[in-house]
Parts: sequence; C-alpha cells; structure tokens
Amino acid sequence: MRVLVAEDERDLAALVAIGLRRAGFAVDTVHSGSAALDHLALHPYDVLVLDRDLPGVHGDDVARRLVAAGSPTRILMLTAATATEDRVTGLDLGADDYLGKPFDFPELVSRVRALRRRAARPPLPPLLERYGLRVDTVRRTAHRDGRDLDLSPKEFTVLQILLEAEGAAVSAEQLLDRAWDVHADPFTGAVRVCMSKLRAKLGEPALIGTVQGVGYRL
Repeated sequence: MRVLVAEDERDLAALVAIGLRRAGFAVDTVHSGSAALDHLALHPYDVLVLDRDLPGVHGDDVARRLVAAGSPTRILMLTAATATEDRVTGLDLGADDYLGKPFDFPELVSRVRALRRRAARPPLPPLLERYGLRVDTVRRTAHRDGRDLDLSPKEFTVLQILLEAEGAAVSAEQLLDRAWDVHADPFTGAVRVCMSKLRAKLGEPALIGTVQGVGYRL
C-alpha cells in the first residue's frame, strides 16, 4: 500500500512515484540515504524502492540498518549495477528483490505488488473474497455480486485495507498511514470523504460500519 522511493535522480524518482501512484500505491520520495532512514523511522512503509548509490548514507547501509532493526519493510534495490556479483551482494545485504536500470515499468509495479503481499503475515492472497465482494489486488478490479464497482485508486486501497483486516476495526489514523502519503493533512476529513464515496459505490445493504470512537469495520 505505502511505498518509499529513495532515488537521488530526481526526475527518475518523480516518474517512479507517478507510476506507482497510478497503480494505487501511496508513495513518498526522498533523495538521500539519511532522508530515507528518517522517513522509515516515522512511517510504516510496506516496500522501499532503494537506489544503491545514494548520497550521504549509502543505499547499502540503509539496507543493513533496516534489516538489523528487524523492520518488516521489504526492500527492492533499483540500480544500474546489474552484474551477477552486484545482485548477489545486494541480496546478501538483505534486499528482497533486485531490479536493474533501465527497467520496464510494468515489471517494477508487479515486483512491488509481490513484495507488498509477502510483507503481510500471513502472506496475502492476490484475490480477496468476502460478503459478496471480489477484489483482485493484481488487476486492481473490484466487484460486488458480479457488479463492477468502478472504484478510484484511493477507494480501492481503503476497501482492500478493510478486507485484509478480516472484521477488525481500522481507525482513520491507520487508514491515513496506509493509504495516504506524508503530505496528507489529517484534519481535512479525507478519510471521511473517501469512506462516504466508497459506501455509496458499494450500495445496499451497507457493508462498512462505523465503530464509535474506534474507526471502520467491514
């Protein structure tokens, strides 16, 4: 759901972020190793797309510190160093996957999605089905009783989070953490507005309930 892109080439970082957002991820970008560590300490990222040759703190050191801290964040190294020994070194540092530059963007999106599913405990299936809902997290499609829901990327993500909670309540703060980037203003009512639109698209009978003082539950 939430991805941190650590890439010192600003144009490339912006392009990767735009593409991942279109695929339904909440994405933040940083351009140095120290900034990556600061963000990782503050926010729960599912996947880190990590350039190895970062200024300041090297990408290899970022990976080492993340692994040493026992972080559940999965690491996809994105780098121009594509020789076999480079891949072996990167994976030995604790990276979960390794993709060389230049790359095909659909492959990057697919790899990020796969890492995100693996980050969950237990690993999440690509197809979520409950209460007449059928949500395909790979194709990004959602249906209720065979009816196409035509969800926006944000609505899809919120629905996916609620399904993955398996009946547990999810707070507005948790939804902000998982589905919005660091620039989201917690006082704008973004979660409430998104939830209202999602409920309308799901139709009757209502599937999303409000747990007073706690959050939302499917």
